[in-house]
Amino acid sequence: MNFSGPRFVPTHPNIVELDRIGDEIAELSAHLDAAIARLLDLIREFDARGGWNNGFLSCAHWLCYRVGLEMGAARACACGPLTRRAAAAGSGAGAR
Repeated sequence: MNFSGPRFVPTHPNIVELDRIGDEIAELSAHLDAAIARLLDLIREFDARGGWNNGFLSCAHWLCYRVGLEMGAARACACGPLTRRAAAAGSGAGAR
């Protein structure tokens, strides 16, 4: 038998598995970006409404105590409208 048509070469199973893992990494990264954006929105609202003003000096101090953030990170989270852009830039996702 002589088949003169194009030959099909199956993709190696390791390549298929690595593609699936890569897709899952990209999907989870998108979920993390969305969760971080929501977290920052909630922190800004909490700060603006004075939710931390029950014995703490600032929202940053409250975040250190309640969430365990380092003071520098806590200040960055509570700093206002540039926070989301900075966090997005740091994750490589770009401004939202």
